[in-house]
Amino acid sequence: MRKNVDALRALEKLINYRFKNRQLLEMALTHRSYRFENAGISHDNQRLEFLGDAVLDLVLAEFLYEKYPDKGEGFLTSTRSRLVSGRGLAVCARGLELGEFLRIGKGEEASGGRERESNLADCLEAIVGAAYLDRGHKAARRVIIAVILPQLGEAEGCEWRDNPKGKLQEYSQRRWKEGPEYEVVKATGPAHERVFTVAVRLPDGREVTAQAPSKQAAEAAAATCLITDMQKEDVNDG
Repeated sequence: MRKNVDALRALEKLINYRFKNRQLLEMALTHRSYRFENAGISHDNQRLEFLGDAVLDLVLAEFLYEKYPDKGEGFLTSTRSRLVSGRGLAVCARGLELGEFLRIGKGEEASGGRERESNLADCLEAIVGAAYLDRGHKAARRVIIAVILPQLGEAEGCEWRDNPKGKLQEYSQRRWKEGPEYEVVKATGPAHERVFTVAVRLPDGREVTAQAPSKQAAEAAAATCLITDMQKEDVNDG
């Protein structure tokens, strides 16, 4: 872990924003495990992560709306989703070597927490939230433009790669002006071997189900099934 004021200044240069209140930045870098192991620490970054998540959605929606005046809701939604996904944010965080700045507990450190995707993504969202509290919308936007928007080119270049839910969302919005609906039908098995069954429905009533070890994976699998069915229909119609 990098320490002291020099480290915070180095991070501020990387995110292109200097905090008026550096305690907010320190809080954004503090994982809950560090607070649990240090009696003198009263706050961690969970509340800032909650705020940053909402700020990210707003700022990116605003930016994409302005950048793509001819694109529909489906494209805007899927592009924003790629940028704010856990994987997308973790890529940005690794580009900053954000893991080196994290304050985490010894147990979390030993288990590889400094490079864990969820920790990195949450920390980056917390930094956005901290910037918003520090100097408002413009400050948060400045951080987002410097750190997250460079990933936009990649998101455009591989719009649907590894993103079946985004592809299905765009198709549904374009055809019916509303998105698909996902529902967890059931979850079975012990906690360490959970199996989720998820149904996805299109506005025309078409529905498929899929199973996977996580809710997100089951949703992606169900979306993939529907996409495959639609591609077969397109071939037959041709």
